[in-house]
Amino acid sequence: MIKRFFILSSLCMFLGMSAQKSHTVVKGDNPYNIAKKYGITVDELLKLNPKFKDGKLAIGDILTVKSDKTAATSVSKTTVAVVEKAKPNSQTGRIILQPKQTVYGITKQYRISETDLRKLNPELDSHMKIGDEITLPLDSIKKYGGEQAQAAITTHADVKPVEKITAVDTSDVPAENNILYVVQAKDNYYRISKQFNVTKEELFALNPGLEEKGLKPGESIKIKKSNTSVAEPVANTKATIDSGSEKSSSNSSNTSTASEDEYATYTVVQGDTVFSIVNKFGVSIDELIALNPDLSHGLKTGMVLKIKKLDPAYIKKNGDALSVVLMLPFGYSTNETQYRTMALDFLTGAKLAIERNARNGQKLDIKIVDSGNEASFKNSMTQINPNNTDLIIGPFFKSNVVDVLDFTKNQKIPVVAPFANSPELYNYSNLIIVETNDQTYADKIVEEVKGVYSDQKIYVVADAKKDNANYIKAGLEKAVKNPNVIIVNSPADIQLDQNMMTGQSAPVIAILANDNDALGDAFANKVIALSKEVQGVKAFSMYYSPIFEKKVDDLSQANLVYLMDRKINADGGFEKEILAAYKSKYCKTPPKYAIVGFDVVNDMLTRENKKGEIFKQMNKVQTQLATKFEFVKSKANGAYVNTGYRVIRLVP
Repeated sequence: MIKRFFILSSLCMFLGMSAQKSHTVVKGDNPYNIAKKYGITVDELLKLNPKFKDGKLAIGDILTVKSDKTAATSVSKTTVAVVEKAKPNSQTGRIILQPKQTVYGITKQYRISETDLRKLNPELDSHMKIGDEITLPLDSIKKYGGEQAQAAITTHADVKPVEKITAVDTSDVPAENNILYVVQAKDNYYRISKQFNVTKEELFALNPGLEEKGLKPGESIKIKKSNTSVAEPVANTKATIDSGSEKSSSNSSNTSTASEDEYATYTVVQGDTVFSIVNKFGVSIDELIALNPDLSHGLKTGMVLKIKKLDPAYIKKNGDALSVVLMLPFGYSTNETQYRTMALDFLTGAKLAIERNARNGQKLDIKIVDSGNEASFKNSMTQINPNNTDLIIGPFFKSNVVDVLDFTKNQKIPVVAPFANSPELYNYSNLIIVETNDQTYADKIVEEVKGVYSDQKIYVVADAKKDNANYIKAGLEKAVKNPNVIIVNSPADIQLDQNMMTGQSAPVIAILANDNDALGDAFANKVIALSKEVQGVKAFSMYYSPIFEKKVDDLSQANLVYLMDRKINADGGFEKEILAAYKSKYCKTPPKYAIVGFDVVNDMLTRENKKGEIFKQMNKVQTQLATKFEFVKSKANGAYVNTGYRVIRLVP
């Protein structure tokens, strides 16, 4: 036993050592040429060697480098195999965007996840106008495209699937003839190939792994230097950031497709180092070198550097008090009562959160605006002073949210949308979206089913639109082997499977993709009945239904798993305190929208600080009275979207 353990330990040590390789610094070495030698980025090199993070190297220093990439660089002549048809759906075609087609609609029609769609179309959000081209898996176009399928295949002769393995010899492309290019948000293979006069195969050969992972904005890729002209930096005597309005005399500006106003210039002064510059402007070393290839020869005083501008951080307007506007649809100005109860309940919860934070020492200046209806909404915005507002919570409806974002675009005031969640909103960097979308729930259901699936028949109970059901079906068809997914309109249509060999009943998997409480009752009763007939029935629900808590014991026999956006932990100390405070103040338990009002306002206020720097606190995961807040960026400069939810598992 001891000998066996020793051998295993030695093997683990060998594997650990083989994953890394060392480099001894010699005269003339610097982080850039060392990283270049081993085929890694400067940032990766410094992460592997944190004690050299300032970039100062001395002869004899030993650095750790990755060996998985050194094998490719240690051979003088490298042949890279580029496989165009290595996996299903790797062949692509294009469709022409038709009227009324949306991102959501495309994912449903062509049975593709939004993640995969965006990988194929990094510039998707800016290419959603009628007549634009959208890249999709060719099989999906042929299978689901209808009239668009023929157009996609015949109008793009340049999109030809390669049936064979193509070997691309890169020996005639020495490293010094390559440049680094930072992928932009609007880039795709076609755009880059055209700009730099390279083929897609050449890109893949120079960038192993690029074909599998795809183009990602902000990452650097290698490009043949001989195929492009790089603009020289414009002479400049200022030692500050300029407006970036200078125009390059070359047709292509520093290997970037972005407009000049996205960049600033900086003139190097005595005492500057590469590291002081990247820290000053919040960019990575690789991004800086990609925009300024001459940096590879060293930093010189007077050198003019091009630097990617970052979205300006929101700065608090003035004073110690945080100025907050609540925009709620009371409808008093228009004599409408449709949303008044909802707005009043939201306000009761919000007031509780405001008073709580004020008692804890936060200085608040709260203004409540009646947002009226969609038609009268723009008039209500005249009550907001954008030059003296630090945070806007509301309005409730998507079109109104867009109006507020446009109204405050110059000030970049943080805007919180309590209920609106739509891909069209994801482009706004100062927007915070609270409501978790259905796609997030559906993805989780697919993940849960995948974990227990073993060749059972799967039933999905859909609503009238069938959008969620179709999305789940498409996800399962990709996630599990040989799926048999049936979409039904009623739980009554769920039937036990029959074992072909024995004739006995076999368990099935049942999924509820409908948020109707009556259908939830029927689903629960059907699952309970089936689980009594045969063991092994598994049930899942995208939504909560009240019956789930009433029939816990029976539903646990089917191992029901359901998701909730909001659930109160009645045993928690914080929750007990808030519930008691609400009941003391309003003589009742908080209704649904009062809970939402408290959770949203309390979460936002607790993320704020005296400087109003709410965006610096968005990475914190917080759970309020009933809601879990876990925000992620929809894209590099996009909205913050809540992906938090509760998973409830019933076990026997």
